[in-house]
Amino acid sequence: MPMQLDHLLEEIHALERSVADKVQQTKKELTYEIAHGRAVFGQDVRRRHRALAKRAWRTICESSFLTIATAPVIYSLLIPISILDLFVSLYQWICFPVYEVPHVPRKEYVVVDRQSLAYLNVIEKVNCVYCGYCNGVLAFAREVASRTEQYWCPIKHARRAKGCHSRTCLFCEFGDAEGYAENLQELRKQFQDLEPPSKTAT
Repeated sequence: MPMQLDHLLEEIHALERSVADKVQQTKKELTYEIAHGRAVFGQDVRRRHRALAKRAWRTICESSFLTIATAPVIYSLLIPISILDLFVSLYQWICFPVYEVPHVPRKEYVVVDRQSLAYLNVIEKVNCVYCGYCNGVLAFAREVASRTEQYWCPIKHARRAKGCHSRTCLFCEFGDAEGYAENLQELRKQFQDLEPPSKTAT
């Protein structure tokens, strides 16, 4: 596998970390601390947040009929997504040790914490729990799937696929039978990019 692809994957992960750091930079402007894995606001901030909270009945009154009517359809997705969460978790717990594929830490993907914000009413909190959980499970499942694909079928598609995961750049070219035969075993173990960046790296 060409070294330039390894370097490219490292750059992709560096950019992903940079974007995540940029998103979290706003924390410096807010008055909360992380204690025992939870955000803790000062008493004055909590009081201000409670004063800004919109009443739940106002949220309902300001919503259109179609918004309310489609809510059960949206929340019905909790059933298949919960099943997906269960099966993906079981799958990697059972299979990844056999394949010697690195475990995907679910808690790094499924983050549900916005319901603790005092400026959200009960409806908004429920919506935030739903979005945090569902998007987290889908991101978690995607990462498990990408590592599985790298182990079982590390071959690029002939046509460009929208939204392909970053591990695809390691894969063999479509139609390169020799490259596939030569590199399959090596590709199955190529997870160095998951290791934390070296402190000495520039």
